[in-house]
Amino acid sequence: MSITAINVRNQFRGIVQEIIEGPVVSEVDVLTPSGLVVTSVITTRSLKELQLAPGRAVVALVKSTEVALATL
Repeated sequence: MSITAINVRNQFRGIVQEIIEGPVVSEVDVLTPSGLVVTSVITTRSLKELQLAPGRAVVALVKSTEVALATL
């Protein structure tokens, strides 16, 4: 599968590092080549439809209007 046209400028290629699967939503950690970990919360249904698993290559798409922050 290739992405041919998308209007998201913030794209991070990486490898799925860890998945915490829940009954409704799941957390997916993506390790980028620079060492940055991008965490995404997606529906568990999407997790299964995308066939995500540790080691799978992905692209994390971040829309500037949809960034959430949390304290550490």
